[in-house]
Amino acid sequence: MSYQHLIAISLTAGLAFSQAHAASCQGVNAYPDWTQTDWQGNPSHANTNDKMQHQNKLYRANWWTRSEPGTSSAWQYLGRCDSGNRITPVERYGKLSVCGTGLCSEQQEKIQLRGMSSHGLQWYGLNKCLTDASLDVLAQDWQADIVRLSLYVQEGGYETDPVGFTQQMNTLIDMASQRGLYVLVDWHQLNPGDPNYNLALAKQFFTDVVSANKNRNNVIYDIANEPNDVSWPEVRHYSEQIIPVIRAIQPDALILIGTHGWSTFGASTGGSVQDVINDPVPFDNIMYTFHFYAASHKDYHRSVLDQASDVLPVFVSEWGTQNYDGDGPNDLISSQKYIDLMKRKKISWTNWNYSDDFRSGAVWKKGTCNTQNFVDSQLKEAGTWVKGWIEEGR
Repeated sequence: MSYQHLIAISLTAGLAFSQAHAASCQGVNAYPDWTQTDWQGNPSHANTNDKMQHQNKLYRANWWTRSEPGTSSAWQYLGRCDSGNRITPVERYGKLSVCGTGLCSEQQEKIQLRGMSSHGLQWYGLNKCLTDASLDVLAQDWQADIVRLSLYVQEGGYETDPVGFTQQMNTLIDMASQRGLYVLVDWHQLNPGDPNYNLALAKQFFTDVVSANKNRNNVIYDIANEPNDVSWPEVRHYSEQIIPVIRAIQPDALILIGTHGWSTFGASTGGSVQDVINDPVPFDNIMYTFHFYAASHKDYHRSVLDQASDVLPVFVSEWGTQNYDGDGPNDLISSQKYIDLMKRKKISWTNWNYSDDFRSGAVWKKGTCNTQNFVDSQLKEAGTWVKGWIEEGR
């Protein structure tokens, strides 16, 4: 079969998939115009599998209910009523590239992407918290631009099953792409903190994943999640080994590079953004990542982000409203200051994390991924707040 035939089949399948997941609300009762009546003939409730629309969203009843659609586990979210006509982020912005210190659309307009990061794929990945239902919600209800797919290297991740995790990554890239999302492929090295430790594994992973996705215009590669206990020159050396592997396959690939001090430009370990400014990675179309947790990282870290983004292309690929361990109380005052800074400077971001982990940084309440009932009533405090900022201005 020719390459052209394969592309045609892929595009046809993608169109069919998108149409299957577009929510059609035509002819569907709008709450509170119930589908079922009481003994007096008055609209009063919905039965199992009845569909209703509410606030421009389509729901299906899981059982007999009189609850407001979207407020309880009695309802399954099916999509936005206008999802079939909505322009997706990839349709809107096209192939992305770095322009100056910003991220730009195919039309060279500076943009800001907003979205969510998964938790580790080995725990909360495919068929767990990343499913057709959850990605529909992220793309259609939350109206996110991007999803970050976090593949841990250790901790039961890639090193234990390179073939299996590569297949999972490619499947999830395809699922997100069918929904018009940008995809950030996250090589989630964490412990050991020196990315050079996993150099051979990284070369194999990126060779395989980039080869499988080189013809897509929506995939971004993050080659080192959080370098730590390692100097910037060592991170730079690692980058100089990995970037050519990717660029040999996809010369124009957009690549993100983690910075020293757990991707804080050294702010968390006594380093400095000047380390990177004085010794940048010598490739074009790259961005440097910054991570923060608003309850732990306050004015000083914000000043580092502000300073770095004045002179370098920066992408906030992970952040939370809690402590640096992704747990604890939400500091929404500190978080708001970061949101304002990133909005003003059009710094793109993905929030940690789109799962039902027990920690406060996971947006869904425990058990949500088992029931696949991704409705607003299942969101934790951070989830409700972050969703609001992803949706803002849509």
